[in-house]
Amino acid sequence: MQFGVFTVGDVTVDPTTGREPTEHERIKAMVAIALKAEEVGLDVFATGEHHNPPFVPSSPTTMLGYIAARTERLLLSTATTLITTNDPVKIAEDYAMLQHLSAGRVDLMMGRGNTGPVYPWFGKDIRAGIPLAIENYDLLHRLWREDVVDWKGKYRTPLQSFTSTPRPLDGVPPFVWHGSIRSPEIAEQAAYYGDGFFANHIFWPKEHTQRMIALYRQRYAHYGHGSADQAIVGLGGQVFMRRNSQDAVREFRPYFDNAPVYGHGPSLEEFTRETPLTVGSPQQVIDRTLGFREYVGDYQRQLFLMDHAGLPLKTVLEQLDLLGEEVVPVLRKEFAALRPAHVPEAPTHSSLVAAAGGAKDSTVHAVDDVTGKAPEGATR
Repeated sequence: MQFGVFTVGDVTVDPTTGREPTEHERIKAMVAIALKAEEVGLDVFATGEHHNPPFVPSSPTTMLGYIAARTERLLLSTATTLITTNDPVKIAEDYAMLQHLSAGRVDLMMGRGNTGPVYPWFGKDIRAGIPLAIENYDLLHRLWREDVVDWKGKYRTPLQSFTSTPRPLDGVPPFVWHGSIRSPEIAEQAAYYGDGFFANHIFWPKEHTQRMIALYRQRYAHYGHGSADQAIVGLGGQVFMRRNSQDAVREFRPYFDNAPVYGHGPSLEEFTRETPLTVGSPQQVIDRTLGFREYVGDYQRQLFLMDHAGLPLKTVLEQLDLLGEEVVPVLRKEFAALRPAHVPEAPTHSSLVAAAGGAKDSTVHAVDDVTGKAPEGATR
């Protein structure tokens, strides 16, 4: 099972000091968090994608490429890649390039985001959000698996004899998760392709998450990818820890009360009771997280949001120390002991290459315009 952190990259005033970080400070803090994640033994760092204030991660591949050069083991992911407003051709090329630069340490999560105005900014209609997600991913899926693509759809210009470059590393595309909070169509899409399904698991009661994942598992089996309990599931979540639970609640309360996504609504106590948000001691986080398995089954990836709502970098790094030293080792051991042998581990580049029968040179060579032939010994 993979454990890690994800960030939405919000630039938020610290309610205890009144200070707002600059965009530069926030971007550098996100990098520091990723480096700390590897240092404390986490498996994954994931960044969201936003194109509006108060968020800064508008170019995930730029950030992840930089982090790839600074790390050795950490798996780099997106917490959202906007499949609706990004051109699937550009996604195919950008993430294949990142895959090569990171030696395969990359996967990505398709999503529609939560910012309505992003659609017209990129020339799209929000009313077509689900159809865009379906059509664009169909094209992306083909671009990574077919050397030459002829394609025609509704929402972008046709492609004729098009080759996306570079080709995926070792002939194997990055693993894809489909992320959703509330859309059963996305769970269906993930199941259809045999991809992973990631439930954000932050804002809604557990019964909602349980229904969404049950639907995905059922449809995964329906499409013949394996049994329902072999479907690839990921969960999000947010925690805040101090060794004493009362200290954690007291320290986190002003951040919760003023958070862009939490604040000015239900109380902290109501939210921690009705949703997976956990504020308390490391042992409380362990117990709560182990409980997720009771209603979603065995799953492959758990990501925590640690840096939201104006928390200062120093505090976030302290949280990561607790997560890496006291929480994840216990979770890793307990989840591994509970997982049946037939339930797969989280996909990695090496496991996907092995499943494909080994690495292949995926280089595509141009055909000579005069002879119509590829260079001798080359493949097309």
